[in-house]
Formats: sequence, C-alpha cells, structure tokens
Amino acid sequence: MSVSKSKVDKSGYILSKSIEVDEYIYLEFEEYFDEYRKEHLPVLTYTTLEIQDWLTSFSKVYYIAQRLKRKPQIIRKLKRLSVRLTQLQDIGGLRIIVDTNKDVNDLFSFLKRKIEQNEHIHIHRITDYRDHGRDDTGYRALHVILSISGYKLELQIRSKIQHYWAEGIERTSIIYGYYLKESEGSNIVLDYFKNLAKIFNEIEAGREPSSSQKIALDRARDTARRIIESSDKKNILNAHVDEGVIKTLVEKENKHRNQDKFNNWILILDWNTGCFVDWKVISRNPDEAIKSYVETENFYPNHLGFEVVMIGSSDISTVRETHRHYFGIDSYEDVLESLDDSIVSLSKRMDLDTGARHILLCMVGKKYWSKKISVDTLKNHYCRNVLTFEYSLQSLIEKGYIIKYPQGPVSLNISKKNEIESCL
Repeated sequence: MSVSKSKVDKSGYILSKSIEVDEYIYLEFEEYFDEYRKEHLPVLTYTTLEIQDWLTSFSKVYYIAQRLKRKPQIIRKLKRLSVRLTQLQDIGGLRIIVDTNKDVNDLFSFLKRKIEQNEHIHIHRITDYRDHGRDDTGYRALHVILSISGYKLELQIRSKIQHYWAEGIERTSIIYGYYLKESEGSNIVLDYFKNLAKIFNEIEAGREPSSSQKIALDRARDTARRIIESSDKKNILNAHVDEGVIKTLVEKENKHRNQDKFNNWILILDWNTGCFVDWKVISRNPDEAIKSYVETENFYPNHLGFEVVMIGSSDISTVRETHRHYFGIDSYEDVLESLDDSIVSLSKRMDLDTGARHILLCMVGKKYWSKKISVDTLKNHYCRNVLTFEYSLQSLIEKGYIIKYPQGPVSLNISKKNEIESCL
C-alpha cells in the first residue's frame, strides 16, 4: 500500500462523516482515498483476465465483467456500516452470470480447483446467500472474497434469475429514489422484494408457487407500486436504452482493441432522463484510469442524478448482461414479465430505446404532426444529447412513427397519433 493504513482509514472517516477540516487537508485526504481505490485496479484486472483465461475451458454459458466501486457507494457504505475503509472487501469486484443455480455450483467448483493451483489468488471467505437470502433485502447470490497481493476482491456468481432480481431492485431504486439494496425506503416495498426473491427461488428449484403465494405477491406488488408512484423522490423512466447503445459501444470497442482485447470503460448515465451522457474507453494504466474516473465523478456528481461507473470487459456487449439495469431489463420468463410491467417501468413496457423516446417527445412537443423538420435541425438543436440519434431515428421510421420524405426532412405520422401518444 503506497499510503499508510491509518491515512487511508482517516480519509474514509473524513469523507463519510463530512468532518469539517481545512480545505487543503480535505483535498489531501481525498487524494489518499482515490489512491487507495486506484491500487485495487491492477489487481482486479489481473484477476479478471486470469479467471477469463480459465473459463475458456468451462463448458457452459457465462458472462463476466469487473467494476471498481463508485465513490458515492463507498461513502454510503462507510456511513451505513460504521467500518473503516481498509475493512471494505468489495472496492474491486467481479461478476459472473450463468444460466442456472446448478451452474453456479459447477462454476464455483471449477474456479476453486483453478485457484488451488494458483500461487497468487486465494479464497479468503465464502458467503452463500442463495438458500435463505440476505435478511435485509432477500438478495441471493454466491459471494467469494478473494485475496490477491494483500488486497481483497469480491467475486459475485449469480444465476440469471438471481441476477434478474438484483437488477430489478437496482432499477426500481433509481425510479423510487431510495437505495433499496441498502435497506432505504418503505418496509412494504422491501418486503415485496424479499417475497419476490423467495418465489423466484422456488421457481428456480423447480417448485411451483402456490396460488395463495401468487395472489399475495400480486397484492404486495400493487401496494408497493402505489408507494413508489407517490414517492417525492420518484424518477419514472418509461423506456430503456437498447440496441443503439450496444451497437455504438461495440463500434467504439473495435477501434480500441489492444493486445489482450481488454478495455476499461467509463459509462455516464443521467438518471433524470434515462439517457447516457457519454461512454469512453480509458487507459489500462491505473494512474491514468483513476484520474479519468475521479475527474468524471467530480464533473457528473451523484447528488445531481448522474451515475458514473468504470467497468472492465473483453466484450462490451456482455456488460448488458452483467450490468443490465443500465440498458433496461429483459424478461426471464412470463412470471417475470409482470414485474417488469408493474414495478420496474411503472407503466406499459415499450419497444423503444431511450433515444427514440427523446426524439418522439421533442417532435410531439413541437407539434411536428405532418409538419416537416430537417434531420440536421432535429439532431443538432433539439436532440443534441441523444448519442444514438441515427439508430433511434431509423427505428422510429421503421415502426412508421416518423415519415421521412425524399428530400430529407421528417415529420410525425399523424395516422399513428394515438399509438405514439400512448407510448409517451
């Protein structure tokens, strides 16, 4: 550790407790905080690449990505748990998603054998939340704390249905305005998610929930929805970023391919609008990477509704699986689709990406029903923040919501007015 343990812990204390100190001293301890977080990055990347190499001989489908914990998350956790910064074991984290709960067992057995043969990576602790779920939220997954070169990293292994639940509560938290996974918000909403996790566990174990369980869950969902809808912090996002973003990210990734095909990314999302502000490939060098991360976090602060995350992956399209709540939540099966309808979206689910919704909202607001507007004006003046503009516009043209004329301008299709308005 380049900074002493006592200075690291003091930095966590000052930042999390909002201790009033001289500005120079505050900045000094903020640097210690960022330095300590940075030191996890090379260890995290080494571990991710090592595990990724092992998984080439694992016969089942999986998705893997890493992330360096966001500063606001770390500070909230220090406040909530009253622990020291050096006691946190999830500043660097890896996530692996597999199909079923049995696959979780198979993957862990596979990784355990590989780790026993590795002289650098060791298992420090195993916590299995799958059978009973966490007491506070019902969260289920297998957590493995790894020890590498004096640092601790958290490996989460989840089945798809466990991951669906976790991403669902994440996205609902953003809509609701409370961090449900941190036990914030109404106990009624938290109890709904606990019961939902139990029913999902029954389904995954091959046991059919009883009619009374389903009816009770439906009632609880309706009550939770009303609480969320009446929240003074509510931030309803009716659409989800979809293929346009993935396509753009993949194109950018292909331009930045390095020798081992692994990139660090910074994703910036504005939860006030549901739109990505930017996404960029950043250096693998820890000093340069953390500098970009800190600067971006400072420029897009969490308290104004921005989320800045740094993710490492060999294939950016897999991030849609490992961090799905950034891109919208796909249904796992029919029983989960009802969750997506009533809690996550809080309205009818629509087959539109966020960029397309932004374009429609703009054109409806400006009353471009049969009235023409040039694509350049639409893009450069009214929809400057839509990073997937071309893709989103084309999807609206293909759906028949927007008419494109031979000379180039576009307008809303008046014959689909009711359908468009129902989407919005």
